[in-house]
Amino acid sequence: MRRPPGNGGALVSGGREPMMHMPGILIADEDVLTRKRMADLFIKAGYHVTVTNSAAGVLYGILKKTAQVVLLSTRFDELLATELIPILKKCNSNLTIILVASELPLALIRKARSEGIFYHALKPDKPSDEEELREAVKCAFEKVTHNTTSEWLQ
Repeated sequence: MRRPPGNGGALVSGGREPMMHMPGILIADEDVLTRKRMADLFIKAGYHVTVTNSAAGVLYGILKKTAQVVLLSTRFDELLATELIPILKKCNSNLTIILVASELPLALIRKARSEGIFYHALKPDKPSDEEELREAVKCAFEKVTHNTTSEWLQ
């Protein structure tokens, strides 16, 4: 893994720069073990993975358009995910965001849904928890592919 300059601490993994045919995921979580577990999972699945632990890193990844799907935890640098999601959507309205969190108040989940998340997945604490997240990411990329195809046809 290497650190790109000026991206708020994000790490890029997956072995090479993103290409148009290599789907990109941005994993944004303050917990290093969770970031590593999810990064390993999706690198093995063939995705280009960028990880960060800061809101600045998330914004950098979105603005550089290296990721089509964002796996977002609930808090960064004193910001709640529900405060960050509208900013991310303004940067890229087609961005697909999966909120990854185990324990959230129902009001916060409703707020995140109203801000435009694609899915709320439970944080994978053990390997058996990874299937839900893997399926959510697969569906998210199907949505991205469908939206891109629809835009080309218009």
